[in-house]
Amino acid sequence: MAGASVGLKTPSKPFALGAAMRLQKMNRDWISTAKTLAEALPYLQRYAGATVVVKFGGNAMGDDAAMAEFARDIVLMRQVGVNPVVVHGGGPMINEMLEKLGIKSEFIRGKRVTDKATVEVVEMVLSGVVNKRIVQAINDQGGRAVGISGKDDDLMVCVADNPELGFVGKPVEMNVQVLRDLFTAGIIPVVAPVATGMADNETFNVNGDTAAGAIAGALKADRLLLLTDVAGIKNKEGQVMTQLDPEQILELIADGTISGGMIPKTETVLDAIEAGVRAVVILDGRLPNATLLELFTEHGAGSIIRNPNPPPRRTSRR
Repeated sequence: MAGASVGLKTPSKPFALGAAMRLQKMNRDWISTAKTLAEALPYLQRYAGATVVVKFGGNAMGDDAAMAEFARDIVLMRQVGVNPVVVHGGGPMINEMLEKLGIKSEFIRGKRVTDKATVEVVEMVLSGVVNKRIVQAINDQGGRAVGISGKDDDLMVCVADNPELGFVGKPVEMNVQVLRDLFTAGIIPVVAPVATGMADNETFNVNGDTAAGAIAGALKADRLLLLTDVAGIKNKEGQVMTQLDPEQILELIADGTISGGMIPKTETVLDAIEAGVRAVVILDGRLPNATLLELFTEHGAGSIIRNPNPPPRRTSRR
């Protein structure tokens, strides 16, 4: 009789077709993932045992999801044999705390003027808050991270960069053995850019890019990655220059194309290359997995400046 049998309905053709299309898409995604991994092999081999210094900063520092993604990328780098060092800034957090305390900030050529009261706040925020957040984020992703500052084991010893800037330091002596010891132990160093003064043991604020460049130079790093909130170095027409040499950077600074906060970044580039870093990348940190794109694929994510006279590679596979 009509309607006498009750049971499961045969799937309709549109339902079956939709399921088949979803399965087909999943297969394509899996194949694409496998292809990406296979294409990454020569890059993984190239960077096995390499040292990569990453300057982490910008708006991503205040975004929990972006922080977690960055931490995951750093853990993956370590997992495949890279020795990463994270050097961080913390400008927005410092500004917020100074505002709460009623302390006004002034900048000269992109660097913060730092009096005695300000440097105490800077150290408190960088070493006590920002550094620990990054360490925790890396550990949450399965890595082993330890937070230090430039004052620990005299990693960075400074002199005053400019009397007008107050307690802003320029690194003149580096002791990176502590970083190599951490590499050997399988630990990711996370460095807050505060340092000890050479003459009187005063605390100095060091520009994050400057600190990252000094550490990369002392380690003779294979790569220095400067994460920013911009796409890279732009020419007069506003187009991103994907590859440059040091001479081009000097020309862009001289004619005013490079200005403001990009000046200390490009000065860091030049100093790092002169100190023996093989290449520096001003990287668009807003892109997902920007560090992995730069290291392990043929697709860059910013502006790369190569050392015209690169030193022999120094690797550690521990």
